[in-house]
Amino acid sequence: MALLTYLTTNHFDFGALQMLAPEAKRLGITRPLIVTDPGVRAAGLLDRVLEALGSEAAVTVYDQTPGNPTERAVLAALALYQDAGCDGVIGLGGGSPMDLGKAVALLARCGGPLAQYDPLAGGRDKATAIAPLIAIPTTSGTGSEVSIGFVIIMEDGRKLTFASPLFIPKVAICDPELTLGLPPMMTAATGMDAITHCIEAFLTPTVNPPAEGVALDGLRRGWQNIERAVADGSDRQARWEMMMASTEGALAFIKGLGAVHAMSHAAGRLEDLRLHHGTLNALFLPAVLRFNADACVEKYARLREAMGLPPGADLADAIAEMNQRIGMPGGLAAMGVTTDHVPGIIEYAQKDLSARSNPKRATADDYAAMIAATM
Repeated sequence: MALLTYLTTNHFDFGALQMLAPEAKRLGITRPLIVTDPGVRAAGLLDRVLEALGSEAAVTVYDQTPGNPTERAVLAALALYQDAGCDGVIGLGGGSPMDLGKAVALLARCGGPLAQYDPLAGGRDKATAIAPLIAIPTTSGTGSEVSIGFVIIMEDGRKLTFASPLFIPKVAICDPELTLGLPPMMTAATGMDAITHCIEAFLTPTVNPPAEGVALDGLRRGWQNIERAVADGSDRQARWEMMMASTEGALAFIKGLGAVHAMSHAAGRLEDLRLHHGTLNALFLPAVLRFNADACVEKYARLREAMGLPPGADLADAIAEMNQRIGMPGGLAAMGVTTDHVPGIIEYAQKDLSARSNPKRATADDYAAMIAATM
């Protein structure tokens, strides 16, 4: 049976930030915890959000979200939320602050420990409510502002994906104005994250034709505009299109994801490297496309059409060439990954939630081959 879930109220356009105060009021948020990171604060985006909220809100700020959000950071932000008597969460930034904000909103209502909500351990139904949640993306990549999930690195080293319709923010404020200052490399990495979401979601065998249509539209927008956005960060139309591609990618992955994300999550848990999720997705995607090819013949034809590629074009080569044009690293080794890391990446990839929805089951040997091809 298909499950079709689209529940976020999304204010999307330049100037959408002006809707923050009335939406917070509608949701009954008068004492919000804003979850963000040092980069967002330094860029002046937190000040713009505080101005949009107005002086009536009693705001508490947690601005120490790590690049890959951790359980430790969740608990630190939750302590601030509780000490200040907050009544809602605003996630401001890329996927990391928005994901951390979701975890805080969950624990604020349902209590800890966080691990009990792991869907792979039977915890999906244990989540019964979350605090009111507003998400404001400042990058165009994760789409966490409209997704059912969040990802946290646990104290025991696991990188877990938590998923439930409850985790969909009540309101998303998608204002491309907030992405205009994003540097080229971060624009490229987050843009490839969005493109990967569209491709992997489309390829999963889960039945959800509306989500597949959304994925193809997001892929078309992202593929046509990522080079423009990287080359000229002030290109307003390209920024609008990339933010829409990001949002659509997350709307699409209600279907699930695949081996790209399984490996990216597994590599992203390496604390000594602090690898960027979108960059990992970009690098792993060609190898996974080659692995899945014989199981996705008809769908690959539709991907080529959405990307404007000729019939029979090699999708993996097209992605690899795009990675090179927009400045992605040449491989995992350039990011510091060594052969010593590989067994752990394989182990955690096989356990990852995303591995379950890949079009083909990947064995340990398959993951080893895909990682080797990406080194």
